[in-house]
Amino acid sequence: MQTGYVLGIGAANVDVHGMSRAAIVMRDSNPGHLSTSAGGVTRNVMENLARMGERARMVSVLGDDLFGELVRRESEAAGLDMSECLVLPGVHSSAYVSILDERADMLVAMSDMSVLEHLTPEVVDSKRDLILGAAAVVCDPCLPAETLERILDTAGDVPVFLDPVSTAYAHRAAPLAGRFYGLKPNSLELAILAGMDADTDEGIERAAAALIGRGAKCVAVSLGERGCYYADAAGRRFYRALRPVAEMRNATGAGDAFLAGLVHGFVRGYEPERAVDCALAAGHAAVESDYTISREMSAEKLREIIDNYSL
Repeated sequence: MQTGYVLGIGAANVDVHGMSRAAIVMRDSNPGHLSTSAGGVTRNVMENLARMGERARMVSVLGDDLFGELVRRESEAAGLDMSECLVLPGVHSSAYVSILDERADMLVAMSDMSVLEHLTPEVVDSKRDLILGAAAVVCDPCLPAETLERILDTAGDVPVFLDPVSTAYAHRAAPLAGRFYGLKPNSLELAILAGMDADTDEGIERAAAALIGRGAKCVAVSLGERGCYYADAAGRRFYRALRPVAEMRNATGAGDAFLAGLVHGFVRGYEPERAVDCALAAGHAAVESDYTISREMSAEKLREIIDNYSL
């Protein structure tokens, strides 16, 4: 069954990842493996959705440079429609650099998303019909706050999903958190969005309930190997997990894949438990891959993982 398209509005950049071959020595050159690929939180979510079989369309800003060309080429090769992106001469495309330790956990990262300042409320206005025609919209708080607000104003009844990205960006999204249909924070980001502690299970449950009380329709809190805590406006509350993967190769793209799986389940009309299973399975596929986005990502791959890793 083919659903309507999902629209992504947000970051599309080049990712440069470095993984150390041994324990990292700070302030020194460390032998490792370097890779370059298309990235950006919303773009990653949308590529995952395209690989899952969804019609995925992207609105972002790219520079007229080699990085912008790489992002467009790799995205389109994966099935993501980039035709609505703005390409601006004289500006550099956004970039994200991460350093992973020998266990594939992120040690430190740095991003330059300044090009997104050109994704203004006026650009959102020009995409109004595109937004209103979507089955769902995915965005991230790398966008200017006034642009996020304009997306919500424009979307009306179209569900808008947000990945808070980091604790720093969660502060930008917090004043608007209750206006999003779906939120996918980790526990640290949840605490900022809700304005209360979320360092225990009870705290997580209270904070998620607070966001629901402010208007959010569902909150899926990623808890690493513990899986996910889910709460929604219909009163459903549950923890859910799959068995851990045997080997984690790259944790960088797990959160983006998780949100893609959740949105995939939503637009397919799945019950929340099944949608969360899709999210968890997508996260599994991501961490088992050497790439930020698994080349094996598909709806069939999700079903296979759910069958093999269900508790």
